[in-house]
Amino acid sequence: MIVTLTANPSIDRTVTLAEPLLRGAVHRARGVATHPGGKGVNVARVVAAAGVPTVAVLPGNADDPLLRALTDAGIEHRSVPTAGSARINLTVAEADGTTTKINEPGQPLTATAQQALADLLTDLAAQAEWVVLSGSLPPAVPEDWYVELIERLPGTRVAVDTSDAPLRALADRTRSAAPQLIKPNAEELAQLTGAPAEPLDNPLAAARAAAALVDRGIGAVLATLGAAGAVLVTGEGAWHAAAPTIRPRSTVGAGDSALAGYLLADLAGATPADRLRQAVAYGSAAAALPGTGLPGPHHTDPDAISVTSLDLLPHS
Repeated sequence: MIVTLTANPSIDRTVTLAEPLLRGAVHRARGVATHPGGKGVNVARVVAAAGVPTVAVLPGNADDPLLRALTDAGIEHRSVPTAGSARINLTVAEADGTTTKINEPGQPLTATAQQALADLLTDLAAQAEWVVLSGSLPPAVPEDWYVELIERLPGTRVAVDTSDAPLRALADRTRSAAPQLIKPNAEELAQLTGAPAEPLDNPLAAARAAAALVDRGIGAVLATLGAAGAVLVTGEGAWHAAAPTIRPRSTVGAGDSALAGYLLADLAGATPADRLRQAVAYGSAAAALPGTGLPGPHHTDPDAISVTSLDLLPHS
């Protein structure tokens, strides 16, 4: 079973345009799609579509439209009461695949709700093969909350996908709270290592930066690099997977799908290279789907993904 925590969930609404987005203009939507969202929720949706048991943990009241949407989608979930309803995140998707996102900050999470979520997660983790801590933190939650949760889960395999202050807090405490997996993009990898983001779009540069994090105690780094594919670095080695040629339609959930694909492959006993191969297959499939649609196994073709081993040693 894979348990996901989404501390700042959302209802994701995607508006699709037939023409380029122009500031100040009036546009008519070609289509509108609404799905339960938040990074951990997205991971749970992909895992559930693959037929693997998953539970999404999140704040929300019984009458919250988000929880009703999860129930309607058949996603098993556990929630703790909170003030207000889930935020709404808006994505504008243009015909060429360009996406513009406007995310609300979310409802503040009280100390009582934080404790209830932590207790619920700890209980479920005892039955989980992976626990995923994913997404931003809502107002009033300490920046190092993910670190505290990892420290509460000794012996549990934890994957983290976050950014900005929570990610920097994790980087500062890797010696005491190193997760088994992190999934940064190039910008987030730069936040972790202090390197400029642009060179990390290069797979070899990204892999070397990721290797420094593995040296600090993180079990594995799955770095997604957009059109450059993705790299995986573990204590066993480093690999690069090239991105397949697709017609991008929306990047919403692509990184979450890549993480889910990796975890599904891990549960199936795949090698590191094949975990990376499936991660890129799932991430690319998500980018090729419209709106906030997420892939199932029938959307993916891992065998079409080329994976090569990387030599990280400097050469003169």
